Amino acid sequence: MSKISGQMDDLDTREWLLTNGLGSFASGTVCDARTRTYHGWLLAAPQFPGQRSLLLSHLEASLEIAGQGFALGTNFWASEQVEPLGYQLLQSFELNPVPTWTWGQPDNWQLRRQLLMPSSSVSSPSSRHHLLIHYTYQGNEAAVLRLRPLIADRDQHEHQQQSPGLSFSQIISSQHVFLQALTATTIGIPWQLRWSQGHYHPDSVWYWSYYYPEEARRGLHCLEDLYSPGYLSVLLQPGESVTLEACVGLLTTALESLDAQTFDRALKAEQDRLATTFAPLLQPELCPPLSSIPVTDLLKASDQFIVYPDDRTQTSIIAGYPWFGERSRDSLLALPGLTLATKRFSLARNLLERLGRFCWQGLIPNVLPVNGNDPVYRSLDCSLWWIETLGLYLEATQDWEFLAAEYSVVKQIYKAFTAGTLHNIRVDASDGLLTWDDANVALTWMDTIVDGKPITPRHGKPVEINALWYSALCWASQWAARLANSSSAIEADKLQNQARRYTQQAEQVKLSLHKFWHSRLEYLFDRIAPDDQLDHTIRPNAVIAISVYHCGFTPEQARQILQVARDRLLTPYGLRSLAPSDPAYIGRCEGTPWQRDRAYHQGSAWSGLLGVFLRSWHRFYGTDTPLPIELQPLQHHFQAQVCFQQISEIFDGDFPHQPRGAIAQAQPIAELIRWLTTEQ
Repeated sequence: MSKISGQMDDLDTREWLLTNGLGSFASGTVCDARTRTYHGWLLAAPQFPGQRSLLLSHLEASLEIAGQGFALGTNFWASEQVEPLGYQLLQSFELNPVPTWTWGQPDNWQLRRQLLMPSSSVSSPSSRHHLLIHYTYQGNEAAVLRLRPLIADRDQHEHQQQSPGLSFSQIISSQHVFLQALTATTIGIPWQLRWSQGHYHPDSVWYWSYYYPEEARRGLHCLEDLYSPGYLSVLLQPGESVTLEACVGLLTTALESLDAQTFDRALKAEQDRLATTFAPLLQPELCPPLSSIPVTDLLKASDQFIVYPDDRTQTSIIAGYPWFGERSRDSLLALPGLTLATKRFSLARNLLERLGRFCWQGLIPNVLPVNGNDPVYRSLDCSLWWIETLGLYLEATQDWEFLAAEYSVVKQIYKAFTAGTLHNIRVDASDGLLTWDDANVALTWMDTIVDGKPITPRHGKPVEINALWYSALCWASQWAARLANSSSAIEADKLQNQARRYTQQAEQVKLSLHKFWHSRLEYLFDRIAPDDQLDHTIRPNAVIAISVYHCGFTPEQARQILQVARDRLLTPYGLRSLAPSDPAYIGRCEGTPWQRDRAYHQGSAWSGLLGVFLRSWHRFYGTDTPLPIELQPLQHHFQAQVCFQQISEIFDGDFPHQPRGAIAQAQPIAELIRWLTTEQ
C-alpha cells in the first residue's frame, strides 16, 4: 500500500472519453484509477440522453502465471492509500483507434485491454447501450485472467453506499450474468455482462470507501461503495483473447454470441461510420492553422456530442461531459460548427425544429423537459440564438421550405418581445432595445446565481442581447420579403408590411446600439442598467456582439473592440469573462462550489469564446492578417491534457491558465471546426 499524497506524481490521471450516440458514455484515466464520481465503463442513459446511471464501474483484473499473481488494478481509498499498484506494471497507453492499455513484464508476459463503446447513431443498425471489453494475452506460458466486475445503480451525480435495503439480483448462465439492483421501493436498470469464454464464480462482496480525489478537490462528497456479484476466470494460452460486453437490456434480449472477432468487427464498423459521416471534409488542406491536430480527431471529437434518443426522431447536442446534458443555449451555439460546418444539415434542421416547438410566449427554454419535468423558461438569448442559427442554416442550405414552416415561430418571438413577456422582457419603446428589470433573474449566458442573487448582474439592456436583436430583425425582414415573393397577393401584402416594419425597427435598434460605444476606451459598455447607468465592465460580450451575422457596429469599431479584447481578455485558451484590472476579477476557479460559482463568470477564460474571437478577427482584419495568438498551447491541451482529444470548458484567467470545469465541452470544438471550415 502507498499513501495517495506520495503517489500522485507517479499516476497519470489524464482522462479518456467514449460515447455511444444515445447519451451513454464511458470515462476514466490512463493509470486506470477512478478519480471522479463520473468515471466508469457504463454510465447508461436508456431513458434520456442527459439522465445517466452508473452500472459498471470497472473490471478489477489480476493475472496468475505459474503460481505468481499480478494485480493490475489501481484504486484510491478513503484511507489515503493506493491499492493495488497495477499502474506500476502499466507499459503503455494508446488512444487511437480506441483506449488501449498494456500491462506486463519485459520478456515475460503482456496483457492488452481495449475498450469500445459502439455508436448507436441513426446510421447504425442497432440501438443499444453497451460497451465491449477485449483482453489479449501474450507470454511464455498459459495464464489465468480473473476479472471482478464492480457495479452500481445510481445517478451519475450521486454516490452509492452499502445499505440493508440495497441488493443486486443475478441470474447466471454459462456465458452471461443478468444483473439488476433492488430496493424496497424500486427496481433498477436491467443489464447483462457477457463473455466469449471463461467460468463465472458468483459471490457477494462489497468494497467500501473508494475515494475520488477530483471531487475532493472540488469540495464535494468523494466516497463510494461498489458491489461485486462475482468474478470471471479465463484460462488464456499465449496469443488468446477474451471479449466481454456490458449491455443494457432484459434477459430475453436476443444478442449475437461473442467470439474472438467480435471486437474487431465492431471497431471496423465504427471506423467506417466516421469515415462515411465526414468524407466531404477529409481534405488535407482543411486545417493549416492547427496543422498539428489531425482533422479526423477534431471531427471525431465533434461526433461525441451528437445524440439521438432511442426513437431516432429527434437530435440532441450534449453540452459537455461528464456532468452536462442537453441545454438549448449550448446546443444553438455549438450547432453551426457541429452540423453546418460538417455538412450534417439534417441534424441541424431536426434540432432547430425541435427547439422551435417549445417556444412559449416568445421564449425558447434553456432547459428542456426531462422525465416529465416542465421546461425552464429562464433565458432571453435562447430565442435570439435560435433565430440567428436558423439564419445560418438557411444560408448554408437554401432550405426555404423549412423557413416557411418555422416563420410562425419567428413571428411569435417578435410579437412577444415587442408586447412584453415573461420576466418583464420587453422592447423599450424609446430606443427599440430589449430590456428586463428584475435584478434577481439571470437571463443571459452569465447566469450563475448564489444565495438568490446573480453573481454577474446584467438586467437592463445587455450589449450582446441587443446585437442579437438587431440581427434577428434583419433576418426577419429578409425572410418576410422572400416569403412574400412566393405567396398569394393578400398574404404577400401582409408579409411585405411585416418586412417594412422589421426593417424600420432594425434601423432604430442599429442607431440605439451606438449608446453602447465607449469612445474613450474604444470598447462597448457591457449593459445599460434600468436606471440608464452605463456598465463599463470589460467583458467578452462585446466580442459576441460583433460576431453575429448582421453586425450593428462599424468595421472600425469592431477592430478596436478586438484590440481591447486582445489586450485585456485574450488567453491561449479563450477569452476571460472579466478583465484582470477589474476589482471583482477572480483569477482562479477553484475551491468549494460557492467559491467556484463566484469565479465562473468573474475572470475564468471560456474556451468556447476563443473561436468567436478568431472568427471575428478574420472577419474584420482579413485572413492575411496574422492571428494575435499562438495556438500551440491549445493544440497541446487538445492532444495531451485533461481529456485526450477534447477541450475543457474553462481555464483560470491567471497564468498558467489551469483547465477547469467540464473535461469536454461542445462549443470550443464546434467553434474551431466552424472557424477552420469557414475561413480557409
